[in-house]
Amino acid sequence: MEIRPQAVAIPKSTEHLEKGKYGPVFPKTPACYGFTVIANVKPGRADAMRAYGQRLATTLETDPFVLAPLKLHYLRWVLFDDDTRFMYQGIFDTDFDKYTEDAVVLFRKTGIDTAFENLEGFPPDWKTNTAAFVQFVRAHQCNSFLEYGEYPYVTSDEIKKALKIKAALTEMLDQLQ
Repeated sequence: MEIRPQAVAIPKSTEHLEKGKYGPVFPKTPACYGFTVIANVKPGRADAMRAYGQRLATTLETDPFVLAPLKLHYLRWVLFDDDTRFMYQGIFDTDFDKYTEDAVVLFRKTGIDTAFENLEGFPPDWKTNTAAFVQFVRAHQCNSFLEYGEYPYVTSDEIKKALKIKAALTEMLDQLQ
C-alpha cells in the first residue's frame, strides 16, 4: 500500500460547512483536525506562560499519557512580538467540538489548568462554562487555507500502532542474528 502525500486548500468562507454545537465543523484534512489561536498575552504574563509550558512538560514526564484523551499529534506554542502575543497550534484526531470539550474536562480533572488563563479576554469561568472557552477560541482562531499531510488522514493511534509493530519486528530480526 502506497501512502501518498496530500494537501487540501480550504476556502475562506465557512458558510458552507455543517454547523456543530459550537459553530462550523471543519472537515478532516490530510493533517487531521486542528486549529491555531493567536491572542494577546496579559501584560507581564509571558514568564507565567513559559512556566506553564515547563509545568506541562514536567507533568508529561510523570504521566506521559495525561493528554491522551485529546488524541493529539502535535502542539506548538509560540510567544512573539516581544512576548506580547501567543500562538497555539494543535493537531489532533477529533473534531473541534469534541477536542474543546475534552480539553475543559481534562484540565478541570487534572488541575493542570490552561496556559490560556494568561491571555487577554480569556473567561475566568472557563472550567464551568465550556461555551465561553469555545467562544474565546473561536474569536481568536486563525483558519488555515492549506493543510498538508505527508501521511494523510492517519490517526495518532494508527501511528503509535505502526511504531509498536516496527519495534517488535526490529526486536525479532535482532534476535535472529
